Amino acid sequence: MSFTVAITGRPNVGKSTLFNRILEQRKAIVDDISGVTRDRQYGVADWNGKTFNLIDTGGFVPHSQDIFEKEIRRQVEIAIDEADLIIFMCDVVTGITDLDESMANLLRKSNKPVFLCINKVDNHERLMEASEFYSLGFDPLYTISSISGTGTGELLDAVTENIPNEELTPATTEQELPRIAIMGQPNVGKSSLLNALLGQERTIVSDIAGTTRDTIHTRYNLFQKDFFLIDTAGIRKKNKDKDNLEFYSIIRAIRAMDEADVCLLMIDAQNGMTAQDVNLFSLAARKGKGIVILVNKWDLIEKETNTAKIFEEKIKKKIAPFTDVPILFISAKEKTRIFKIIEIALDVVANKSKKIPTSKLNEIMLKAIEAYHAPVVRGHSIKIKFVTQLPTAVPSFAFFCNYPDDIKQPYKSYLENKLREKFSFSGIPIRLYFRKK
Repeated sequence: MSFTVAITGRPNVGKSTLFNRILEQRKAIVDDISGVTRDRQYGVADWNGKTFNLIDTGGFVPHSQDIFEKEIRRQVEIAIDEADLIIFMCDVVTGITDLDESMANLLRKSNKPVFLCINKVDNHERLMEASEFYSLGFDPLYTISSISGTGTGELLDAVTENIPNEELTPATTEQELPRIAIMGQPNVGKSSLLNALLGQERTIVSDIAGTTRDTIHTRYNLFQKDFFLIDTAGIRKKNKDKDNLEFYSIIRAIRAMDEADVCLLMIDAQNGMTAQDVNLFSLAARKGKGIVILVNKWDLIEKETNTAKIFEEKIKKKIAPFTDVPILFISAKEKTRIFKIIEIALDVVANKSKKIPTSKLNEIMLKAIEAYHAPVVRGHSIKIKFVTQLPTAVPSFAFFCNYPDDIKQPYKSYLENKLREKFSFSGIPIRLYFRKK
């Protein structure tokens, strides 16, 4: 279940400042993905232990003939359509404008919870002036200063109260079938892959509409394999406008990612791993999803002896430090290696739910720690006495030691590499925590 919040309003009311402040507020932040045009950004925010997707939209200008403003208007409408909750920003300094009125009219039609948020309220006089915005007809009203951060805590408290608690009971999650999402940029071949995988015996396949509109969960039940494929490819039919489509497909992809256990990230062999692909990759990794990289259209590449090896090295360079990820070279059109994808994706699902007995974990990891001790910091020799796996959705390990804050990144990487080497967590981001004994 993913909860999405959109920040909307006319140009220059401080939407991006608030967006950046919400994301920088907490440590658990996903890299922003820059949109196709400069005014669109996406991120994942975390407040009061609840996580939500955040969309920053461009400034809304109705009835403008400017191509850029028309484009933004369409995207604002899409964002409102996709969001579960909307933050509507106005500026106390300029007061209510015609643009604010138009935005308010649009939001009233949406039937979504709208939080009216008045920016630049940084003194008592402006607090009094903010009361005129009640005439827009939205209640509650929040006064903030997105530059200094005043009032943003109260706003976020109210936002997160609207996010339902996710009840994860081990019994229900174990019985659920794995969910595998196909992601990637438009025209990378997602539809072709889905059709190639499902094109065998249509009778066994059933389409079940997903929790969000247009992401279709397709049950795959062939060759003793049973799982759901989450298709983000159906988006293409939504709109002919390429720019809009890209915006739409990224929001969809983020939603599908929230529902998936494993993300199949498709990239185009002719374009290589682009910045947008790296952003999708790091978003999935921060969300703790299993990842398999599929290099599609491999049949169109001229090959020499080490072509695949060199290509793989280039990808790993871009996704470092998390490089323990399966990379498959496929052709959805020619159906090359497409069934290998399913085997590997299901292996990654198994790695994600792997539980290692504490005795075995200590036996192996304490030997690795003995073989290479953590460096001495400020005269303290660091002693790690005990390791245990935590009961979390993403494989996480707690190392109990005398000076947890003094363990540096290179040593953390050494321990992570040892865990991967000994227990095989291919395709899965793992988390390490250091705690006082």
